[in-house]
Amino acid sequence: MNASRHAIVLALALAGPALAAAGAPQTVRFASADGTVLVGYVFEPSGSPAPHPAVVMLHGRAGPYSSNVNGRCTRIGADIVSPCTATTLSQRHQQWGRYWAEHGHLAILVDSFGPRGKAHGFGRGTHDNPERADVNERSVRPLDAVGALRYLRTRSDIDASRIALQGWSNGGSTALNTIARDAQEPGSRAALVLYPGCGPKAVIAQAYATTVPLLALIAGDDEEVSPGACERLLERARRGGSPIAWSTYPGATHGFDDPGTRPQAIEANRAARDDALRRAVDFVTNPPH
Repeated sequence: MNASRHAIVLALALAGPALAAAGAPQTVRFASADGTVLVGYVFEPSGSPAPHPAVVMLHGRAGPYSSNVNGRCTRIGADIVSPCTATTLSQRHQQWGRYWAEHGHLAILVDSFGPRGKAHGFGRGTHDNPERADVNERSVRPLDAVGALRYLRTRSDIDASRIALQGWSNGGSTALNTIARDAQEPGSRAALVLYPGCGPKAVIAQAYATTVPLLALIAGDDEEVSPGACERLLERARRGGSPIAWSTYPGATHGFDDPGTRPQAIEANRAARDDALRRAVDFVTNPPH
């Protein structure tokens, strides 16, 4: 099967009945590095022996839940209660969690917002909203990523030397900040980021550097963050010796991997999504050094 056909078959499998048949992920709780008790959703692989490689998934500014329900989330202590649960995660997060599980990785989606009373997420153009300050991607959410890394290392079914990060948009910026050379948690094997914000408000330093292999997948027609800002930041870091690669998808928009009907009506988004799914597991499994 050629690469293009493989990507199409994979995308159809992820978007189809297999999603419903696989069941909801396991809900777990663990501490952020700032002490906040977080909620995580674990997608476990089947049919492959432990210990497993793992991926920490970091949601974007809309939060981890479906837009159909996230405005109605409530909280009791550290617990998010119906309708925001493991059964109402967004299509994007279901897609990727099951992708990793089907490829032998345990994936954990970290809810940074719900335990802090913001499970509803945020709309476009709200980056300067004061309500986002205590869930920001520069100083708060990287601590959540560190908490997830530490939690996974306590599990006997995880290969602690093979834990990667994946982030989307705001979560992509979070991943960039987590692996920044002066801030990284030891042990991240690789980082995969999709359409991250790379400007001064999103990334802790424009003189960016990392020792962790990084692959950034950028939307060429991104209407929410600047693709040019990311290309410039990553190119400076690459020239400085950081193990960084990226691809920019012409015509693709922010959220190009969302399997929903509207995003996938754009041909460039379909092509970008298929390419991202084709490349992700190879990069995380065998990151360049």
